[in-house]
Amino acid sequence: MEISQNLKQKQLQKLAMTQQMQQSIKILKSTNEELTKLIKQRELENPFIEVHDSHSQNSETVDFTNLISNRQPSLDDYLLDQVHLTMRNTPIRTLVIYFIENLDDNGYLKLDVDQMIHEQKFDPMLVADALTLLHQLDPPGIGARNLQECLLLQAELDPDAPQFAASILQNDFEQLVNKNWNQIAIKYSITEDDAVAILQYVQTLSPAPGLGYQHPDPEYIYPDLKVTVNNGIPTVTLTKHALPQLTFNQEYFEEMNQSDDPAVQSFVTQKKREYDQLDSQINQREKTILLVGQAIIARQQEFFTDPTHPLKPLLLRDIAHQLQLHESTISRAVNGKYLKADFGTYELKSFFTTAARYAADQKLSTDSVQRMIQKLVANEDPHHPLSDQKIVDLLTDKEIKISRRTVAKYRSQLGIPSSSKRKR
Repeated sequence: MEISQNLKQKQLQKLAMTQQMQQSIKILKSTNEELTKLIKQRELENPFIEVHDSHSQNSETVDFTNLISNRQPSLDDYLLDQVHLTMRNTPIRTLVIYFIENLDDNGYLKLDVDQMIHEQKFDPMLVADALTLLHQLDPPGIGARNLQECLLLQAELDPDAPQFAASILQNDFEQLVNKNWNQIAIKYSITEDDAVAILQYVQTLSPAPGLGYQHPDPEYIYPDLKVTVNNGIPTVTLTKHALPQLTFNQEYFEEMNQSDDPAVQSFVTQKKREYDQLDSQINQREKTILLVGQAIIARQQEFFTDPTHPLKPLLLRDIAHQLQLHESTISRAVNGKYLKADFGTYELKSFFTTAARYAADQKLSTDSVQRMIQKLVANEDPHHPLSDQKIVDLLTDKEIKISRRTVAKYRSQLGIPSSSKRKR
């Protein structure tokens, strides 16, 4: 009997930790708007939680037109930059690029791979290797053929995923969707509560990993971080008006805690624990965002001190390695989180940029090459504007090797017309 109670206690503790972990993940990945809604929902559910709106105390709002979002890469650009930065020029890389070109806006691969192999005579091993490389790109879940594979890829890449989550997604997806807890529990020797917790984790994953690169246009945002520059050194601090203030009604708690009713005592204890967990998780979110922001600013210091705001190549894995965190944690900490500087407000993920493709100097970012093109066009003879090939030649003189097609692409992204349309 004692053994049974101990096993049950351990299972309940494991479940509680799992649910707490899921809420921590949800809180970290939430935008300020999403987290504000969650906090206000908890206020309705917990009589000891009081929420005070910080926005009304600070009239500062930020016009979205100041953001860098119009310069952020599309999903296609972001994936191709990763490919050219990390893969050698081989037939596998060519096939990975072909797959990227056939992704939809949600990040799903809309190709019949089996049909490619049989009708177009593709080497099955080459296709399998290319798919594996595609699935290792950021954001997690990219290149999936269906929802099940999309969720499975994310769980496989997430070190915080609950035990058996990936196996259940791969082998018992329909059972999970249909909430057949008993069958899942028996097969994996877990409790039904553990199976429910795994579904709760799966619900925190993204069903459309590509949508984060569609850049919606909110009217106003409240930045999470603020950067100030003193004596040429940028420093970052948390902004206190980004989220509503969370407080605990100690007086009401002590009043109810005096009750002799066991049910009331249990309720009071549970709600106090819920408040402590929520408060701790919000504080941990702030600490993580601040740490990530500090690491980004240390790498991108010139962006805040140089009037041209240059960006250096920077990948999620660089910051993850520096902070000894997983890439998925960094991704959650930068998506939908904003930083305010004196000259504008920027989403944290906009500071991640890869090296310019085919550039001799791998420390030169794509953003820097685009500014070079912009400067060349700005200084050209309006009666004899530079052709794309001429721009290629001028960049080659600076040891920047880039194709004419890429110049045309960058020129289009910058909103620069072709040479024939620029001629006066």
